[in-house]
Amino acid sequence: MPVIDAQVHVYERNHPGRPWVDTLAGPPEVTGEAMVAAMDAVGVDGALLVSVHAMYRYDASYAVAVHAAHPGRFALIKPVDPADAAVAETIADWAATPGAVAVRVMMRSEVSTDPADPGLNRVLAAAGRHGLPVNLLAHGRLDQVAQLAARHPATQLVIDHLGLPQPFHPPAPPQPWADLPKLLEVAARPNVAVKITGAATLSHAPFPYADIWEPLGRIFDAYGLDRCIWGTDWTRAVALLSYAESVEAFRITDRLSAEERARLMGGTLQRIYRWAPTLA
Repeated sequence: MPVIDAQVHVYERNHPGRPWVDTLAGPPEVTGEAMVAAMDAVGVDGALLVSVHAMYRYDASYAVAVHAAHPGRFALIKPVDPADAAVAETIADWAATPGAVAVRVMMRSEVSTDPADPGLNRVLAAAGRHGLPVNLLAHGRLDQVAQLAARHPATQLVIDHLGLPQPFHPPAPPQPWADLPKLLEVAARPNVAVKITGAATLSHAPFPYADIWEPLGRIFDAYGLDRCIWGTDWTRAVALLSYAESVEAFRITDRLSAEERARLMGGTLQRIYRWAPTLA
């Protein structure tokens, strides 16, 4: 079973040809070649390449260019804007883009908290028509996610980063798992999966992060490993741990059997996103 990272980011240095809107924690640039080298160094076969909203907002052109250079290693996820009246057309165009496997909504303050919001429902309906999962950055909004899932039972939703706020810099929050009960409640919706991305950034312990496994076990029990998808959220996590540590913590733990590890670190992702890497 290939090892597949459910969320990585790449970006160029800020330049006039593709200027940054904002900044993101991490190095001055992380090119596609640099990301492939980091994956190769630790035996990660492929990754979902999420276009960086902080820097590029809804312009996924750099991620598309990286996929074109490494089509066997990456699949593509693009943020979309629920406030855009033409978002359904944007999603249709994205679905036809080589390598595209999903869209993403950043559920921040400018996005409505109303489950009946026309823009959010337009996104979920259009993605469902095109067979694209909708990734949701939704900490603090998990009740809304459950209601959206009920409105669109045929659309696959994927909660990013455990549905929990995660740090960009150490230390981890004092109570990093405070909203875990809300995440567990959403498991009642069968069309919702959860990315186990950035979990080690919530640890108060050194590598291999022994204190993450009890709460993760509760997530695995609630969702089942067929709805849990491992990943690193690289490079957001760069100030807290190395890429190798974020991978190896899940490889060396005795909390997972070989079969469970294979499902969590690639098998479930292949089924939900209908994609697998191809190595030369």
